[in-house]
Amino acid sequence: MSIVKIVTDSTADIPVAIQQELNISVIPLKVHFEEETFEDGVNLTASEFYRKLAKENFIPTTSQPTPHQFETEYRQLFEEYDHPDIISIHLSSKLSGTFQSAYIASQTLGDEIPVTVVDSKRASYAIGVIVVEIATMAKAGASKEKCLNRIDELLVDTSVFFMVDTLKYLEKNGRIGKASAILGSMLKIKPILSLTEEGEVYPFEKVRGQKKAVQRIIQEFENRYGKDDVHVGISHAEAETEAKALMSKLHDHFSIKKEVITNIGPVIGTHVGPGTISIAVTKMAKQ
Repeated sequence: MSIVKIVTDSTADIPVAIQQELNISVIPLKVHFEEETFEDGVNLTASEFYRKLAKENFIPTTSQPTPHQFETEYRQLFEEYDHPDIISIHLSSKLSGTFQSAYIASQTLGDEIPVTVVDSKRASYAIGVIVVEIATMAKAGASKEKCLNRIDELLVDTSVFFMVDTLKYLEKNGRIGKASAILGSMLKIKPILSLTEEGEVYPFEKVRGQKKAVQRIIQEFENRYGKDDVHVGISHAEAETEAKALMSKLHDHFSIKKEVITNIGPVIGTHVGPGTISIAVTKMAKQ
């Protein structure tokens, strides 16, 4: 039976230690500061990005990997691991052309190197939680069929909410989606944002202040997950103290069997801005 190799992109915001432990291949997106171009997580870390962002009076732009980058990675994996089954899981196609680049590469390779490309319909560690679950299965020897069946479950069972300090980054980069309805909100209103089933940003609810926003998110997660064993990921943009406090609070409400606190990397950070906190939750597989 062929082994399964997992490919994702840098917007999954998976900590490097986990990438290495699970042997996940990560294709970087790019961040452009006028004449300077950086590869997300390769020659620009999250901390470096936010320091640089604070010094600039403009918002950088981002770009997707090329189909050639994906094709090169798929060929390398195919040769290095003696014809593995490749599953490539990526940023919502409503937010980026990354999925399309991966799909084009898979179609170019055709039957020569079979690749299954998955639109996660999510961003940041809401992608990561799915990738990590599948990469863990793959490392344990699960077949491609079992991995794909589990992906179908995860695409249903994974929820994400995020809170931003300002909507200006989403607005300027054209990623605001259905959340444009809250651009004129009152001062101190904290929008809780999420992603639609298609992977587009939308306003879940408006509350006054972050404390109430957190309470509302916890309430919604309780409605969805109850006492189920869950994998929780909190990704943050220069808000580590708040992220750690939030994870501690979530332990009081949920049966957390796996937890990850990670940085929102340069590409996602370009679109959400500093101070953002995202919470992704999924059900653990029943043993």
